[in-house]
Amino acid sequence: MLNFLKKKKKLIKIKSPIMGTALPLSEVPDEVFASKMMGDGVAFEPTEGILYAPIDGEVIQVFPTMHAVGITSNHGLEILLHIGIDTVNLSGEGFESFISVGDKVTVGQKLISFNIDFIKENAKSAITPLIITNMDKVEKMEYNYGATTKDSVVLTVSIM
Repeated sequence: MLNFLKKKKKLIKIKSPIMGTALPLSEVPDEVFASKMMGDGVAFEPTEGILYAPIDGEVIQVFPTMHAVGITSNHGLEILLHIGIDTVNLSGEGFESFISVGDKVTVGQKLISFNIDFIKENAKSAITPLIITNMDKVEKMEYNYGATTKDSVVLTVSIM
């Protein structure tokens, strides 16, 4: 009867930020990510050392060590991209950033380059989680695992 008062659900397609293979978060060798303490998402085993924007939005954080980036999507989703596990200890070595806080980014845009071999030799893992940190906005998520390119949709998120 009052259908016009109901908010319409939006389907947001999040593309892969990494060329490689999409995996469930349970395969991340870090309990914080694997147990979804920070939020839900998908992880990637990279085959190329470039991190791309998975969605249109604004850069809200670039860690000084360049191992992680926070983006708020144009739909209000907060996304954390974390290159590798225990990579904060690399103090930025092997990383190059192409973005700054406040930058508007578009899906597929190059954010950070990283040396996969250096990470594999000097950190716990090169597996790279993509986490939605404000899950209170998410009604439902669909995951697409397997081989990825920067054009692959890896998450379809329904938000209110």
